[in-house]
Amino acid sequence: MLAEESGITNVADPLGGSYYVEALTSELADQAWTLIEEVEGLGGMTGAVAEGMPKRRIEEAAAARAARVDRGETVIVGVNRYRLKDEPDLDILEVDNARVRAGQIARLAKVRAGRDARAAEAALDALREGARGDANLLALAIEAARARCTLGEISSALEDVFGRYGTTPEPVRGIYGGAYAGDPQWERAEEGVAAIGRRLGRKPRMLVAKMGQDGHDRGANLVASAFADLGFEVVPGPLFQTPQESAQLAIDENVDVVGASSLAAGHKTLVPELIGHLREMGRPDIKVVVGGVIPAQDYDMLREAGVQAIFGPGTHLVDAAGEVLRLLGHNMPPLEEAAE
Repeated sequence: MLAEESGITNVADPLGGSYYVEALTSELADQAWTLIEEVEGLGGMTGAVAEGMPKRRIEEAAAARAARVDRGETVIVGVNRYRLKDEPDLDILEVDNARVRAGQIARLAKVRAGRDARAAEAALDALREGARGDANLLALAIEAARARCTLGEISSALEDVFGRYGTTPEPVRGIYGGAYAGDPQWERAEEGVAAIGRRLGRKPRMLVAKMGQDGHDRGANLVASAFADLGFEVVPGPLFQTPQESAQLAIDENVDVVGASSLAAGHKTLVPELIGHLREMGRPDIKVVVGGVIPAQDYDMLREAGVQAIFGPGTHLVDAAGEVLRLLGHNMPPLEEAAE
């Protein structure tokens, strides 16, 4: 890891003189100042966040790094180099989501049955009224909690006044694909996407879905960016969707495949529900693939539920694109055949 990941071997004697370290420090400061000036030009951090600049810069950096990792230019020991031939099974805590959910519902019912219903409703009304003015909402929320109002009820009371913020993710373009300019495997994938497009009379469409309370969307946005650069029409789903909402969005957008991103162990519950809703809504033909932090021991269960491809940690995104193309009816030939 020191040899491959730290960068310490990039120069003969990194700490032998001050110039090397000071030059890196100066470069870091200059680039940081450029970003600070960009933020100031947008009216400060509040304006920058409203414009989407910090999120966009993070996603651009993430896409560029992921492309370097996939190409082997940036090494992650055990991920894209020095992988074990046989990975040992990991001892993972198994959580019964259905049992946990049933237990939590029972606890909430017990809380509601044992509280003063009038006091709880009065506290929620006070919170709504405070939200309409300029009252101290933290103090009012604390009073609601003391009246045994639940977190969901407190959030809903504020939502009644403010509404709910809806994310509108937009994949960054050209970063991942730009790193692959001239790469034969990337070009074959682009040709495959174009071939499917000619057959369908439109670009193949993919919904990148983030379901449940998993708020980490960097991986999902990276996948969306890579597939968009390949020529897919990507529908980036908002955060915190229910399986039913994701299924409805997939049908409304007439997508060919749904890529469900999972980082918080919700895949065993959420993905089968998504597939069930697609079937109930009359669209069992929409392919469902899953990517993210998914233990190998869960693969069989997901396949039995109807998942058609699983992309675990360390998956090369161009390889993932090739598998999705295969599901859509286009088999990418090996590099040797393509060359012939």
